[in-house]
Amino acid sequence: MNIRKLAVATVATVAVAAVAAVGIGAAFAASDDNDNSDTSQPFTFEVAENGTRFAFDEAPVFDDGMPGYGNPFVTEGYIYEAGTLADGGGVNPDGSPTHPDAVIGTWICEGTLIGDGARTETGPWVVSTQVFDFDEFDGEDAVITNGVEISDIGEEVQRAIVGGTGEHVGATGLQQQVLEAFNDSAGVNLSITFEPAED
Repeated sequence: MNIRKLAVATVATVAVAAVAAVGIGAAFAASDDNDNSDTSQPFTFEVAENGTRFAFDEAPVFDDGMPGYGNPFVTEGYIYEAGTLADGGGVNPDGSPTHPDAVIGTWICEGTLIGDGARTETGPWVVSTQVFDFDEFDGEDAVITNGVEISDIGEEVQRAIVGGTGEHVGATGLQQQVLEAFNDSAGVNLSITFEPAED
């Protein structure tokens, strides 16, 4: 995470706007035709982190106050339909979604900074649990993943799908994640594909 971007994110204090609730029926829906009935196909979507919701502990930190190795954090953002963020955007500086009609859920991420903390320029920078809530932000239609995240823009990292709720109870498989850019709230924009495990 670029330390300048992280500094901007931690200064903002505006609360996140309410997410438009649009259930997708199945987290592994086929991405080419939005057929939510087929849970055996990969599903691609995008996440825009709301940088105004990024919070970390008071220690350990660097001299400039930015979080160092071992600092826990929590953040959240918007889940968008694939292709929504092709031209940038995702979250306005005040924390509201730039494309509210394309929001299909809420993303929550908690974890711990590793590498060189907020100063990490390449390679793993956090180990985290991500919750993808595809319902009304109530935990009843969610997918959970674990693994590392890397700071390299445009590079893919793989994470494990470890479970879920609702239609996704017992979900397993692979999450492929790419850090695409930073949005106007200083949060990250991610492209994500879920690949369900073969029976």
